[in-house]
Amino acid sequence: MFNVPTGLAIWCSEALTLALILLMVWRHDRKTSAYLAWCVGFALSGIGFGLVAARGMIPNLLSIEIANAIALLGQSGWILGFLLLSGRKFAWWTLLPVAIWLAGVFLPWINDSYPNRVALYNLASTAGASALAFAALPITGRPGKTRLQLATIFSIQACVCFTAALAIAVTQPSVRDAVNYGAAAALASAFLLILAFALSSRLIMERSERHLRALIVTDPLTGILNRRGLFDYFGHVRARARQSEGQVAALLFDLDHFKRINDLHGHQVGDAVLVEFARIVAQFMPKGGSFGRLGGEEFAAFVVIRDQVEAEAIAELVRTEFTRLPTKAGAVLVPATVSVGVAIAPADGADCDRLVSAADRALYAAKAAGRNCTIVFGEAEAAASVPSPDPTGGDLVPTLEDQIHALRRIGNLSRM
Repeated sequence: MFNVPTGLAIWCSEALTLALILLMVWRHDRKTSAYLAWCVGFALSGIGFGLVAARGMIPNLLSIEIANAIALLGQSGWILGFLLLSGRKFAWWTLLPVAIWLAGVFLPWINDSYPNRVALYNLASTAGASALAFAALPITGRPGKTRLQLATIFSIQACVCFTAALAIAVTQPSVRDAVNYGAAAALASAFLLILAFALSSRLIMERSERHLRALIVTDPLTGILNRRGLFDYFGHVRARARQSEGQVAALLFDLDHFKRINDLHGHQVGDAVLVEFARIVAQFMPKGGSFGRLGGEEFAAFVVIRDQVEAEAIAELVRTEFTRLPTKAGAVLVPATVSVGVAIAPADGADCDRLVSAADRALYAAKAAGRNCTIVFGEAEAAASVPSPDPTGGDLVPTLEDQIHALRRIGNLSRM
């Protein structure tokens, strides 16, 4: 016959140890509430089984009805942990295991029979394991390999517990045999839970890796892609253009006189303008395109288009919407404009560097044309080589701002 108190004491020690580890992990990363839920789950499981092991030394109400309810409440903590890990909230069926136990244990024909109590406990555990399998899977999207493995383990646990409950209900065994049935189910469940905990650790590591990869390619101010993420995504845009037999357009945006905004209103207001511009562009970005911040007040996007008219329409939608209303930063209204350069290339021959270079030339032309406008380079212009400077052809005519800046520099040098 299985030594019940010894087995329960061993599980109690393991559960409390895991609870302590999870508590320390949660204190290090308090944003992940799943750690705390699992910590509470293992703590309740350990306390519950510890009270069951103390049967004969404490009142029966405490060692049977209350103890098993606490242990099953631990399963609810594990279920809640998986829900929180998937971004979901508490659900009523999280408490199903303890509800089944409390609904049946006070019935005389169950309360007075040890085999029936074991069958009821395993039936409640079946509900808990089934809920764990459901909580381990995401609501939308395809589940990853680790989540499928977790759901499989919890499904096996549910089958083991249900088989034990069914065997007891059908065979009506003696107390000795009921103890063996319950012990076999408990040992199998404990082993599967330890294996599930190991897989949960892997699941958290995979989640952390995805989060870190997202941080690497995300601009911290605006939440959109940074330069690295944007250029890494170019291949996906080009592949999508090939599938749809479309073209690839590169759109470069440069906020006009942005330094003046920072100087007049401060960098905090300037940051608000950048965030608002990123929001507007994301609003008009076609599906399958990519949009990111190159740095400072410069942004870029890669989109799949049917023709040049569509590319120009996207650029003009962004420009006019951003220019139409000033950005509200606290009590300050900041009017701002943007210049846009667009370059287009066929999907088969689209090269990221050449396309961006052509869009940069178009952007330069937009600024030279007076800013707050869009210049589009079609396939022929985008494919043209960059003109080399002509040493005999004269210099570019400086703008008024360039002349003022040069005069200030001369004045500073004269005072040195």
